[in-house]
Amino acid sequence: MKVRLFESEDTEQIAQLFQNTVRKINIRDYSAAQIKAWSPDDLNWRNWRALCGTRFTYVATANQKILGFGELEANGHIDCFYVHYRHQRQGVGHSIYQAIEIKAQELSLNRIFTEASITAKTFFLKQGFKIISPQEVSCRGEVFTNYSMTKELYG
Repeated sequence: MKVRLFESEDTEQIAQLFQNTVRKINIRDYSAAQIKAWSPDDLNWRNWRALCGTRFTYVATANQKILGFGELEANGHIDCFYVHYRHQRQGVGHSIYQAIEIKAQELSLNRIFTEASITAKTFFLKQGFKIISPQEVSCRGEVFTNYSMTKELYG
C-alpha cells in the first residue's frame, strides 16, 4: 500500500468509494433515510475534484485501486475520511491518518479537529483524539448525530 496526495484522475474512484462506504458501513449506525441524505444517488453532488484538489487529500492505493482517502484543510480540519468497505480494519485508515498528522506538523498546527460520525468515533479516539461534544447536524432534511473531536499536536 502506498499513501500519496490526490491526483485529479482519482476523482471518480473517490466519489464511488465515498458512496459505497457510507452505504455499506455507516448504515450500521444510521437509518436508511439518513444514509440516503448523506450519500445521494448523484455521485457528483459534491465537486470532488475541486475540493480534494484544494486540500491536502491523502489517498491510499494498492494495484492502482484506491483503498481510502482523507482530507486535511490548512486550518487543521479533517473533513472527509473514508476507507473502502472491503478494506476496513486493515491499517488503511491509520496510514492515511499518519500522513495527515505529519502534514499538520509540517504546517506548524497546534491541533487538528474533525466531526466524526458514530461509526468513525472509535477510530479517531484510537488516534488520540478527544471528544469535545456530541452534536446534531442537518443534511438534506435529515438530522444526524456526530462528534466534535480534537487532538493537540506537540512539536
